[in-house]
Amino acid sequence: MSEKHAPVTANVVATARPTVAGADRHPGWHALRKLAARITTPLLPDDYLHLANPLWSARELRGRIIQVRRETEDSATLVIKPGWGFSFDYQPGQYIGIGLLVDGRWRWRSYSLTSSPANSGTDRTVTITVKAMPEGFLSSHLVAGVEPGTIVRLAAPQGNFVLPDPAPPSILFLTAGSGITPVMSMLRTLVRRNQIGDIVHLHSAPTAADVMFGSELSALAADQPGYRLRVRETRSEGRFDLARLSQEVPDWRDRHTWACGPEGMLNQAERVWSGAGLGDRLHLERFAVAKAAPAGAGGTVTFARSGRSVVADAATSLMDAGEGAGVQMPFGCRMGICQSCVVGLVEGHVRDLRTGREQEPGSRIQTCISSASGDCVIDI
Repeated sequence: MSEKHAPVTANVVATARPTVAGADRHPGWHALRKLAARITTPLLPDDYLHLANPLWSARELRGRIIQVRRETEDSATLVIKPGWGFSFDYQPGQYIGIGLLVDGRWRWRSYSLTSSPANSGTDRTVTITVKAMPEGFLSSHLVAGVEPGTIVRLAAPQGNFVLPDPAPPSILFLTAGSGITPVMSMLRTLVRRNQIGDIVHLHSAPTAADVMFGSELSALAADQPGYRLRVRETRSEGRFDLARLSQEVPDWRDRHTWACGPEGMLNQAERVWSGAGLGDRLHLERFAVAKAAPAGAGGTVTFARSGRSVVADAATSLMDAGEGAGVQMPFGCRMGICQSCVVGLVEGHVRDLRTGREQEPGSRIQTCISSASGDCVIDI
């Protein structure tokens, strides 16, 4: 899956030290982090913790890739062992941010978790399944180039495209391509909970060989009478027209539907369900590559509290610029969603990399999706 978009849930006040996503739900771990920070001053806690275990960090969530398992010709499942402080109580359908150091630069994307939360509680691992996209440098690297043992940065699980517990008695899963990934976590969780009731799953892929988790889905359909799988091979059958959904699933109006896939499919689903007055029964997950904003001027970025400055071009986020200069930047999702990176703009102007909109002094800015628009000073 590519970048996710979700509603903003909170505003975080800038602090001297960076925040850790999920710390409020695990006060015990957070207290240990703060204690470690006090007793190791002036050195960073990571200077000591990393000596004991590279997955321990007082600043950020980390993980180690322990296996890369090919799913199709252009997709692979990554088995990740998270380190200190990771929360395994995520909900099936949520996604996770992953950062990988490539050619000296940290590159971030978010991908749906494909593991079941219960499995994570026993072997302390999670899985994401990535499809290599032509325009996706990181996705291609994760599928074909990353080695087991690689240490990655993680952002805490999040997202509202989730399966409730208990699940509705009748469900329709509508997926296409890599849109099957969050639904795979849901299916695995339903099997574990013994909640496979009445499920119809319509999935589209170019060919049978392109169906991610194809063998597992076929086995599930053979073992569970309540799970009915219909795979549409679009290269030979064409795309499925949701206007004809009643021919495939006569009782679709009585089902709760989770849909994930290309934008065109989701837009049509919204029209069909809204037209039937059933918008509240449709749950959508959208994924899209963020559009770059028009080029700005760039400039010298000064980090007021640290006293450091760096020259950054218009395409470099303030977060990347700060980390490149050795500044401890607060972060969470690194996608402009979670607000964990918000700091104050003291002087100058910055530009939103997604929209091109400029912000003025006194604004609260998201450093992960903002760049310098001339010289500027930020409060960190």
